[in-house]
Amino acid sequence: MVSELDKYLFDLRGYLLLENALNNQEVEDLNACLEAIPLKKPGAWHGHVHSHVFASDNEGLNFQQIYEAGEPFEKLIDHPSWIDHSKLFVGGQESFDAQHGPLFIDENFASIRGPGEAIGLHSGPVPWVKRCQFLVRDQQFNCGQINILIALNDIGPGDGATMVIPGSHKSNFRHPEFDQAKMTMEGGSVDGVTGAIEVHMKAGDALLFVDAICHGSAKRVNSGERRITVYRYGPSWGFFRHGYRPSKELLKRLTPERRQIVWPHSKIKREISEDS
Repeated sequence: MVSELDKYLFDLRGYLLLENALNNQEVEDLNACLEAIPLKKPGAWHGHVHSHVFASDNEGLNFQQIYEAGEPFEKLIDHPSWIDHSKLFVGGQESFDAQHGPLFIDENFASIRGPGEAIGLHSGPVPWVKRCQFLVRDQQFNCGQINILIALNDIGPGDGATMVIPGSHKSNFRHPEFDQAKMTMEGGSVDGVTGAIEVHMKAGDALLFVDAICHGSAKRVNSGERRITVYRYGPSWGFFRHGYRPSKELLKRLTPERRQIVWPHSKIKREISEDS
C-alpha cells in the first residue's frame, strides 16, 4: 500500500527511501547471482547479461539485462515492496495508457563500483524530456520514469552513495553548477554540488525516485565495492532505452504478471481466411 505520507513526500522531494524493502535472504540470493557473473571487460556477455559502461571507465561496471541473471532478479520485476508505488507514480492505470499492461521496464542493471569511481550529476527537468517528466494533474501522478535503486550491501559515508537534489524535479532552472568539468558524465561525481545530499542505505533498502530529479553519486573513497541494482519503470507503451531485448527463455519462465511488464508489446496475429 502507498500511504498518503508517501504521496506527499514523493511529490515534495522527488524520492522515497523504502527501508527493508528486501529481506536478508533476498539480498543474499541476489549477491550470489552477481558472484556467478565473471567480472569481464565492457562488451562481454555472460548468457544474456551484458557487461557495460555508460560513458566512462570511472563509473564502474554495469550488468545490463540483470533480470536474465536468475530467479532472484526476476522477483524484483513486480516486487511487492515497490510495485504499487511504481504504478501510482507512473500513473495512467485507469486510462488508455495502461491498455497493454500497468508498466514497462525499459532498462534494468546491476552496478559495481570500487574506490575512486562515481557518476556525475545528470538528469533534471531542464531541458524538458518526455521520459524524465514529472507531472501531477488533478492529484494524479503522471511520471515518465520511476527508478528503483536497491542496495545490495550497506552504503554509508565514503561508500559512493547515490546523491539527489531534493525538489529539483520541479525546478524551472538548470543548476548553475551542472556543467562544471568535475561534475560531468566523463568521470566526475556530485560531491560539493550545492543542494545535493547523500542517501545512505542499508543492504535491502530501496531508493525510489523520479528520473526528473537531478542525481548522481559521490565518489567512493573507502575500500571494497558498492553494489546496487536498478529497475526503471515507465508506461506500457514505452520501449527499451538500449538495444537489448528479453530472451525467449526468460519470457517463457516468467509469471504472466512479470511477462506483461517485461514484454507488453504483443503482436497482433493476422488470421488468414479464404477471402483474404
